[in-house]
Amino acid sequence: MSGQSLLVPGNLSPTRSVPGNIRRPEYVGKPMPTPYTGAEIQDAETIERMRIAGRIAAQAMEEAAKLIAPGVTTDELDRVAHEFMCDHGAYPSTLGYRGFPKSLCSSVNEVICHGIPDSTVLRDGDIVNLDVTAYLNGVHGDNNATYLCGDVDEESKLLVERTREALNRAIKAVRPGRQVNVIGRVIESYAKRFGYGVVRDFTGHGINSSFHSGLIIPHYDSPHATTVMQPGMTFTIEPMLTLGTHEYDMWDDGWTVVTKDRKRTAQFEHTLVVTETGTEILTLP
Repeated sequence: MSGQSLLVPGNLSPTRSVPGNIRRPEYVGKPMPTPYTGAEIQDAETIERMRIAGRIAAQAMEEAAKLIAPGVTTDELDRVAHEFMCDHGAYPSTLGYRGFPKSLCSSVNEVICHGIPDSTVLRDGDIVNLDVTAYLNGVHGDNNATYLCGDVDEESKLLVERTREALNRAIKAVRPGRQVNVIGRVIESYAKRFGYGVVRDFTGHGINSSFHSGLIIPHYDSPHATTVMQPGMTFTIEPMLTLGTHEYDMWDDGWTVVTKDRKRTAQFEHTLVVTETGTEILTLP
């Protein structure tokens, strides 16, 4: 396990502006989004728009990830993704979502999710998750990945590789007619082989014109996750695996979630649509 010191909050830069001609999600400037009341199954035209939004989100994440290196701030990663999305006519979905102040989430080492980009300087040996969502043509595309910064210890490398594999296995389990709990069953059974914790309280979710539609996709085998997958259903799978406990604490900022034992954690995510025979990933660059 890396001997890095624990993360502490940094300083926030001013809120980045978005050109006025770029369409905003309905929740911008409001304390919370309007609850989604539409269908979880989307038509072909909506799915095509989600492919485009998903592609922009994946490309923005790739562009930001190119800068990951010791000495770079997480705020600089946010700047790159923000500018890429705006340059392609997309709104950064996290910016202003329930008051979130930045255009991506940057979660380093023991941060499970929702880390806020700030003056934090990446160090040699860190692992950093970037979570990028783009809103374009009235729909969202959401993805994340965990990256290595410099010379990372073997235990952390394996955690990252195996978390990516957990997502891949879960995607392969998606089939119309199956309950969504098969997704968590696959992830949890794989993670248990290595003694990893599987975060329970933060999940995958339905996504379409709504950032979070209300559909929940647990990453553990939940007996309550009985929703049956159907063609046209769109949602994310985003397992969070830990080197220790799945329990967590939250920073005073109300966003940054860290493992209770402060051991490292990794995450990967794609937005998917259920097809007649399986699934299609909508967040490919």
